[in-house]
Amino acid sequence: MKISINFFLKGLMAVTLAFFINCEDNSNALSEINQDLQEPLGTAWNIRMIYTDSTKIQAILTAPKHLDYTNLSFRHAEFPDGLKVIFYDDLERENEVTADYGILYNDTKLIDLKGNVRLKSHDGSLLTTSQLFWDAELEWLFTEKPFSFEDNDYNFNALRLDTNKEFTKFQTGSLIGNITVSEEKDTSGQ
Repeated sequence: MKISINFFLKGLMAVTLAFFINCEDNSNALSEINQDLQEPLGTAWNIRMIYTDSTKIQAILTAPKHLDYTNLSFRHAEFPDGLKVIFYDDLERENEVTADYGILYNDTKLIDLKGNVRLKSHDGSLLTTSQLFWDAELEWLFTEKPFSFEDNDYNFNALRLDTNKEFTKFQTGSLIGNITVSEEKDTSGQ
């Protein structure tokens, strides 16, 4: 009987030791698995969203596919197959932006546009870049990527852009191109 109890205790110790040796922190692996399993709350195709403020149309967004991730802690909407947004200014003039991909972050009101981003203004000015961020709340545009801009007075490329929606206040990195500057004559006689 002594032999079988010793045998049993040794076996129990071996199983217990194996159990403790195999226990490790797998929280990172579980996080990665759970991250991959985060499905959208909803998926919609061929969407048309109209954004209004006090019954006045501010923008119309169309996209072939919309993924709604408002069920996650960092709520967002994704447009994996591209999007087109028509913005209306205070005088109801159309301005259009298109991109191959977009994400709208609900809580920050930040829109990240990627791939063949084209912003065409009602006056014919055109901005093109590979990525553009739009802060909808501050109505501000910015990118760290190379971009090109052209209108009646400007035709240039630069590396960085930080501007308001009217392009009246902007900062850029190194400029390459042509900028028309008008000079007024001094009429004070000096």
